[in-house]
Amino acid sequence: MTPVLGAALVALTAVSLYAILGGADFGGGVWDLFASGSRRRAQRDAISNAIGPVWEANHVWLIFAIVALFTCFPPAFADIGANLNTPLTLALLGIVMRGAAFVFRNHASDTLAAARSWTAIFGAASIIAPFFLGDAAGAIATGHYAWTSPFALSAGVFAVALCAQIAAVFLVRETSHDPALRGDFRRRAVRATLAVWVAGLVPALLAHQSEPALFAALVGPTARIAIASAMLLGIVVMLLIANRRDTFARVAVGAEALAVLAGWFGAQAPNLIPGRWTFQSAAASPAMLNAFLISTAIGALFLIPSLALLFSTFKGHGGGSDAALPPRPSR
Repeated sequence: MTPVLGAALVALTAVSLYAILGGADFGGGVWDLFASGSRRRAQRDAISNAIGPVWEANHVWLIFAIVALFTCFPPAFADIGANLNTPLTLALLGIVMRGAAFVFRNHASDTLAAARSWTAIFGAASIIAPFFLGDAAGAIATGHYAWTSPFALSAGVFAVALCAQIAAVFLVRETSHDPALRGDFRRRAVRATLAVWVAGLVPALLAHQSEPALFAALVGPTARIAIASAMLLGIVVMLLIANRRDTFARVAVGAEALAVLAGWFGAQAPNLIPGRWTFQSAAASPAMLNAFLISTAIGALFLIPSLALLFSTFKGHGGGSDAALPPRPSR
């Protein structure tokens, strides 16, 4: 394996972990916004207890992906930063606002109106962040950074749908102590999986019409296998949810997200930004790449056990910590 390929795979791993773990957090905010029925307060409390202990830690993968990009592929990082400043800034604002709203909402126990306002901001920001991250990814895939194009915007919608699906599947297990809540999120998981299929079909149709080079890459052997795997895994997710195999459903939905990203990666390879930069042409010096890979291996010896301890402490019994957050007023 060459240093360039190794750095690319490390960056893809970071993006994949953020898509799964950070995506579950974003999707939790989506379901928080659309909580409904007589159990909407219980649904929101379940979401808060599920993401409360670990949501900040999940952003480490986004930070690491950014560091990997500007360290290993600096010309491409500069190109993306200059041409996609607006959608990436909006995504960053969404991330900041949802974090602030999550904290303020859960401590606004003295004012019902304030709690409702922060709930709305938290939910809206949880849509804004993944939407513009997906939009930026779609703009990169086209190679000409058209982030306002129908294709890029549809990629943003697809990203939100995928986050909602991941979150719903994760929350089924998080609510195993409450059969009624578990049923709520089980239904959401199935519907979100169907929504992912529909939302994923739209970018493909738009690419066929307006992005012929991208569409040709998407129907190539590698991308075709990855996309077919993602669709098959979606069926597996629904079957596992229906048969109450919640832990395996989590694994399957994570694998589905990974297959989606593998399809994107496989369609573009060896291009990092189609028509602009290949991984090879954008790569830093071999000395820098080797130093990065060595540093990553050493850092992983500390990071992975730390995260494993965090998740085992708060998630080891399949549920969020009931003591993680203060009680909130009825909404």
